[in-house]
Amino acid sequence: MKSPTDIATRLAKQWHQSNLRTERLLDADAWPLEFPIGKPTGAEFSNQTARVHEHVQRWQAVNVGEVIWELIKYRGGAEAVSLPLRWQIRTPSEWVAASADAKVQEEYAALEYLVTHVDKRYRELLIRDRMLWRDKDPKEVVTTANLADALTPGAAKGRPLRLLAGHGVDTKFFERHGTLLTRLLDERYRGAASEQGLHAFLDAYDESDHWVMVVPLGQHLLPFRRQRVTTRELAQTPLPGSRVLVIENEQCVHQLPELPDTIAILGGGLDLQWLESPHFRNKSIAYWGDMDTWGLLMLARARQYCPNITPLLMTQTLFNDYALDNAVPEPTVAQTEPPTGLSESETEFYVHLLNQERGRLEQEYLPQSVVQCALASWSTS
Repeated sequence: MKSPTDIATRLAKQWHQSNLRTERLLDADAWPLEFPIGKPTGAEFSNQTARVHEHVQRWQAVNVGEVIWELIKYRGGAEAVSLPLRWQIRTPSEWVAASADAKVQEEYAALEYLVTHVDKRYRELLIRDRMLWRDKDPKEVVTTANLADALTPGAAKGRPLRLLAGHGVDTKFFERHGTLLTRLLDERYRGAASEQGLHAFLDAYDESDHWVMVVPLGQHLLPFRRQRVTTRELAQTPLPGSRVLVIENEQCVHQLPELPDTIAILGGGLDLQWLESPHFRNKSIAYWGDMDTWGLLMLARARQYCPNITPLLMTQTLFNDYALDNAVPEPTVAQTEPPTGLSESETEFYVHLLNQERGRLEQEYLPQSVVQCALASWSTS
């Protein structure tokens, strides 16, 4: 025989199972729920009369959901007795009330407020991942959802996030709610904000230290084979060698050949302002990024800081050569119009990518022989 407390404890535990909670709060077909109570055995009915009577009284006092009673005839009884056999919970609010758990009831009340004040596309995320909002002011969570509705890729246009004006938030808002905002933007843009990082996705200047990988491709240039440094240090420190190869992604390091007098800097993303440093003015600089709209946006940004930069391995011809087997859909485009700073052919390539079902060819999927030939050609030009 299960008491109301026994089943209430089970209901409270079920609330904390994210998949179950999501299904029950979003799927009307998940209802009603029915929990077996169990009936006394013949021995219990005959020998533990007081316990059975107390059990019946507890269930008679339940006023949440519907307790289903049935007449049961026992051999030792003169007539059939009415006993509780099942407890039916018909709605989410009854589930929460039946749990008799203050924490569950508090979270449900917060979720009720959130789901009635945010766009429905965010509801499953908020229900599934309570850690995103549990310790936050619900009104600020709603404000973050409204901000996610308003922001688009590249919206910061190179400014720090704290300087984004016109959205009704203070300068510290992004620090407090950056993770939540990123996850909400993921719901709109198929995970692109997490994949690229919030700053890169919004094209915002990252005022925190951004680490990149520095790799000497020529012998005796640096006393290490590779090292991580911040872009702030990069802008302040003169590097040896006459050539610098800027690469969007770190994963390409294994494709790089030995190049005399050359240092590669990998993983900068959209953080390219260090190219303005006087330490790079007398160097030959090349840029190699993904063949997608984000890669071309980064090329345009690099050219803004270094007008004589040489693009490598980022042409429509090369894309067409390898797209059939290696191109994939781009989760979200950088912007719907070609960015300022691209050449005429690069602008045409950008438009071409916008019109492709699979408009993304990542650097690491180019054959190593093609990469090494292009880099060697640049280094001897």
